Amino acid sequence: MQAVAIRTFGDPTGLEVVDLPDPNPERGQALIVTEAIGVGGVDSVIRRGTLAEYGFREGHILGGEVAGTVAAVGAEVDTSWVGRRVWGFAGLGGGYAEQAVVPAESLVPLPANMSAVDAVTVGSSSVVAHFGLRHARFAPGESVLVRGAAGGIGIMAVQLAARGGAGAVAVTTSSTERGSRLRALGATRVLDRSGGGAGEASDDYDVIIDVVSGVDLPSFFDRLRPNGRMVAVGVVGGNPPADFGTRMFAAFQRSLSFATFSANTVTDSDRRAVTAESLAAASRGALESVVHEVLPLEQAALAHRKMDAGEVFGRLVLTPSGQASK
Repeated sequence: MQAVAIRTFGDPTGLEVVDLPDPNPERGQALIVTEAIGVGGVDSVIRRGTLAEYGFREGHILGGEVAGTVAAVGAEVDTSWVGRRVWGFAGLGGGYAEQAVVPAESLVPLPANMSAVDAVTVGSSSVVAHFGLRHARFAPGESVLVRGAAGGIGIMAVQLAARGGAGAVAVTTSSTERGSRLRALGATRVLDRSGGGAGEASDDYDVIIDVVSGVDLPSFFDRLRPNGRMVAVGVVGGNPPADFGTRMFAAFQRSLSFATFSANTVTDSDRRAVTAESLAAASRGALESVVHEVLPLEQAALAHRKMDAGEVFGRLVLTPSGQASK
């Protein structure tokens, strides 16, 4: 089979198409013939070598979520999965391939009217957004700021906060056009990347969902109300400064909270339940799947260049040659 591996860490030119033996599912696993592969911010972070200390090595195959048809299952897996169209979670690798092995307990059947492309656009992004808001103890009526709202996670956080009864949903983004699109998805206020400007006053917020992190993260503590909570759900802008906590302590009397959230802490059963709920909502039009572009698997490097350039609104999706797409 064809797959895309990291030849060298760094820019997207380090990605290469390789031929590998067809994989076989082991105990507790399922083999999916992929129709669509989600491209996420964490893929670019791994590609740059930022997470090499966690065991990622050159030769690693990127890709955390796929959708397609189950071709085979390993021991102790219900054989009725074979032949079904599913969404599957590969974790932090193995998805950029014509066939992917995933834990069988991650499988979620696709609604009959849902494409594989829409499934990987909604799947993991909705899980991170859902549990990120829960981690922030978001309650109806509270105001929410989504920092870095144009990506898959941000778009889902905007929609879920609006559906959850937020009193206001503000977003940071890079252009008026993107702001208009985010308003159509539920945003009520559009701010520039610094959290101000864009012709609108800057308010304070009960909750900030931060997909970006990076050097500017500490300045957003100033956007929190007393007892406000910020949850970082991504690091696409890099790590914050080492002394970022001093900004919180400077506002000690406002009782601010900061936390990180990783979907790695979600149990398989909870991930499966939220994914199934989100796919069902998208299939009936209650959640919008925002696909930026569908590219062939062999153009994974181009997809990463588009991500790195900040060109993407929504989700980039890869499809193996000859497989179904949207």
